[in-house]
Amino acid sequence: MRIAITGATGLLGGALTASLRDDGHQVVRVTRSREQADAGDVVWDPAGDTIDAAGLEGLDGVVHLAGEPIGDARWSDATKRRIRDSRVQGTGLLSRTLASLSTPPPVLLSASAVGYYGDRGDEILTEDSTPGDDFLARVCRDWEAAAAPARAAGIRVVHPRTGVVLAADGPLIDKIELPFKLGIGGKVGRGRQYVPWIALRDHVRALRFLLDHDLEGPVNLTAPEPATNAQLTTALGEVMRRPTVLPIPTFAVTALYGEMGRTLATVSQRARPARLLEAGFTFEHPDLRDALRLALDRSAAA
Repeated sequence: MRIAITGATGLLGGALTASLRDDGHQVVRVTRSREQADAGDVVWDPAGDTIDAAGLEGLDGVVHLAGEPIGDARWSDATKRRIRDSRVQGTGLLSRTLASLSTPPPVLLSASAVGYYGDRGDEILTEDSTPGDDFLARVCRDWEAAAAPARAAGIRVVHPRTGVVLAADGPLIDKIELPFKLGIGGKVGRGRQYVPWIALRDHVRALRFLLDHDLEGPVNLTAPEPATNAQLTTALGEVMRRPTVLPIPTFAVTALYGEMGRTLATVSQRARPARLLEAGFTFEHPDLRDALRLALDRSAAA
């Protein structure tokens, strides 16, 4: 197959690119840097609303993963605008362009996130659950809606709603590995908030499953059993053989990281991959401790 990927140099895009190429498929990277583009890559500028449309003709699929990271800095008003605009503008440009092609791809995987559901406590969340109303939930709603032109053109559009990806140097492990190594890791607050996690390998396998199977609309990309923050903390302590007895007060997270830290560390989303399971997808790493061992094994990740 010939598959175009935006965000191909990021954690998810890089892993997907390697997986596809290892199996002999051709990957067309959609990049903002003309200087770093390889022959056959497509150059685009979402903010400037420009893209090399000719390079997208005749593809077998498109996987759209690009977007400003949400956990790299405190959320100022400007940061929030970049987070939203990078997703909504990029998705709008890509979907309008694909819809206008003479030979459009049959499928577009246009990323979303479990942030769509907002803070929902113990409620079990499937793809049929209603959206939340916090900042990330509103971003996800607008993000998914921006793919409407591709859907209207007859392209099968799938929105993988990704959870917390467990991977070496991933957004979670990268932030908590050092404190846990030092023996000062612990649950946040009371630890009752649910964390919808997924191993990186299963995330890549799920994306490839969605390329090949006749699903459309939202699909939760999370492990079958989400863990509470307390369960995640205990499991990580066991895997790393470190104590986890000191809880981290919520006010401390807020003081250090503001709204970003409070949202990412305390919001509860008990999301389950109902549609993936119904379609017959099987997880290689459904066990949390197994997934954490894999994520912490740099040699396996390489």
